Amino acid sequence: MSAKKDDKKKIKETEIDETVNQQPDSAEESHSEKEPSELDKLKEENAALSDKYLRILAEYDNFRKRSQKERDAIYPEAVASAVEKILPVMDNIDRALAADCSDAEFKKGIELIKQSFDDALSKLGISEIKAMGEQFDPNFHNAVMHVEDDSAEENTIVEVFQKGYVLGDRVVRFAMVKVAN
Repeated sequence: MSAKKDDKKKIKETEIDETVNQQPDSAEESHSEKEPSELDKLKEENAALSDKYLRILAEYDNFRKRSQKERDAIYPEAVASAVEKILPVMDNIDRALAADCSDAEFKKGIELIKQSFDDALSKLGISEIKAMGEQFDPNFHNAVMHVEDDSAEENTIVEVFQKGYVLGDRVVRFAMVKVAN
């Protein structure tokens, strides 16, 4: 009989061991929840790198747009500055055309030079400010003289001393004019 008791005891111990082995240890379970698996670590690292990549891409795009705006702003300023230095030459050519000349060929040559200057300015986007007979506009005209003239309307430009030029909306040089009051 004692052999049967020993067998029953061994069977019960085996069943208890299997039951204990099947139930997860609460300490192990909580430990595995706290520590992320290798896959979770890689997913987090991937998300961080993706975020960093997108931020760098956005910064580069902003830099590119800012640089383009700066270039677009610099070009008209440079053109206006260069043209402003050349305009006195244009004024002298206009004065030469206004002077009396007995040599028709010489005058024709000056007219061709004037036409070349006008074409070059036109290609750069520079245009002359309309002044003679127009209403005085302080945004485009610089009144250096006033005259009482009954034949002209009030604030009408009656004489242009120096032509004015614009580049788009930017005034390169104001027109110097005489205004009737």
